Amino acid sequence: MATDPFTPETVFVDSPRVACDGATDISPALGHPRVYLQIDEKGFAECGYCDKRFVLKGGPADTNQTA
Repeated sequence: MATDPFTPETVFVDSPRVACDGATDISPALGHPRVYLQIDEKGFAECGYCDKRFVLKGGPADTNQTA
């Protein structure tokens, strides 16, 4: 979890197609309309509503890879 309240959440995913509704630990009613995002050659996609970043595991944007 991010320590800075203005830092968007980053989620590592296995699929290049993801859905975001803005809900995390809150009720989905407090989120935003569900949108579907496609991760491109950069290896990540960002939600236009909540700025949540979805990073494809093993992709070019995955900084958690081990050598």
